[in-house]
Amino acid sequence: MPTTPVAQPLPDRDVCSIPAGTAHSTCAPHAPRYRDIDQLAAGDDLMGDLVERGKRLIDRGIPVLILGETGTGKEYLSRALHDYSARRRANWIAVNCASIPESLAESELFGYCKGAFSGALPGGMKGKVQQADGGTLFLDEIGDMPFALQTRLLRVLSEREVMPLGAQRPVPVDVQLICATHQDLKTLIADGRFREDLYYRVAGGVLRLPALRERSDRRALVMQMMADELGHPVQDSMIEPAVLQRLLAYPWPGNLRQLHAVIRYSCAVMNEGRITLRDLPEELMQFQPAGLAQVLPLHRPASRMALEAPGQGGAADVRRDERTRVIEALNGSRWNISAASRQLGMCRASLYRKLRQLDIPHVRDQAMPAHAAYAVA
Repeated sequence: MPTTPVAQPLPDRDVCSIPAGTAHSTCAPHAPRYRDIDQLAAGDDLMGDLVERGKRLIDRGIPVLILGETGTGKEYLSRALHDYSARRRANWIAVNCASIPESLAESELFGYCKGAFSGALPGGMKGKVQQADGGTLFLDEIGDMPFALQTRLLRVLSEREVMPLGAQRPVPVDVQLICATHQDLKTLIADGRFREDLYYRVAGGVLRLPALRERSDRRALVMQMMADELGHPVQDSMIEPAVLQRLLAYPWPGNLRQLHAVIRYSCAVMNEGRITLRDLPEELMQFQPAGLAQVLPLHRPASRMALEAPGQGGAADVRRDERTRVIEALNGSRWNISAASRQLGMCRASLYRKLRQLDIPHVRDQAMPAHAAYAVA
């Protein structure tokens, strides 16, 4: 595709989410904000290297392929690259290849002319490729594109022209192509589900987004997402230390998308401007950082006890501290399981399991006075 002159990003632009097919001239009220490309790195070295590589690729006429797990921000990176590029005044058109019905995919991508088929719009329709002419075409989940459609896309990329359905002659197009997928395209090629020649067309420059658990800037991301949700800067005092510890230790299988959902929920339900453990969703309340999750059986083999040096109890000390914390919460709530579970930041089922693990009798097993005087072992 033709090479366009390298241009520096506009210093005063405010990047926001724009519906497909709309130029970046105006921003709709309350539209979700897309960050400047330099803000995406957020202090993480892996992201910083990736962003710098993307900035060098985007105005070279090289198709870009963004790889990464679900929720790592592939669409955000695509939009940020477009807004950095010399094409930023033109359209950024997104197509989710997994969501378009196969019967409609060809007309959606390549468009059609008047009378091309029964039910066609009277004036025809420009396809997504033509809508992106002069700008950027983002093909999300390209690994899910129907095989027959891959052949037509390959011709568009090689000839730089598109043939709408029912047209007499092809229409020239000039687009910057950015594709994304969470799948292994080479595995799909081996399985016969993705064209090898198309792979080499779309993978001119490969950018692999790291998973959230691999990033070193998780704390900065948490604080920034809170600030975005609340609409003002966030202080450390607005998030309980135990909450922050849990957020930083959680593996985040849904990556940035899941983190954003958790922050949005917590900001909505928090009281007095502070997020506590009880304000986290259930999956976070049940999660225990590694140090607290290691609980040994109450009765250990003598050989195991003999191996522990005096003063170096390790997991035994953790167990004793956790047992103390649970019993104090139970005593403070007069052995009301619901109240104690909220205080401990876990659900009722998790607390019942914890009582069994720590050999703490349940109120149904003994009379209330016995629990009131229960001593910590």
